[in-house]
Amino acid sequence: MALALILGGVFFFLAGTVGLLRFPDVYTRLHALTKADCLGLGLLALGLAVEAESLAAALRLLLTWGLVLVASATSAHLVARGAAARGLAPWGRP
Repeated sequence: MALALILGGVFFFLAGTVGLLRFPDVYTRLHALTKADCLGLGLLALGLAVEAESLAAALRLLLTWGLVLVASATSAHLVARGAAARGLAPWGRP
């Protein structure tokens, strides 16, 4: 169970990295990075929580995931807002 969750997390981290490298503009890159990495970190935290030695350690992992979710959403919002303020238009088909 834990190994499957951890491997799922690694898969989503890799998918987010591919999206960061392949997508055409800052908005789509942010979307790929924040969605995939938050889910990847959640699966990693759950996988590690399953194997944790105590309930306190498992709760710390889940708290870390929650804090990263908040920080990721906030930073992605700030980056997108900065890009919009500089006049960067979203990518569209030519």
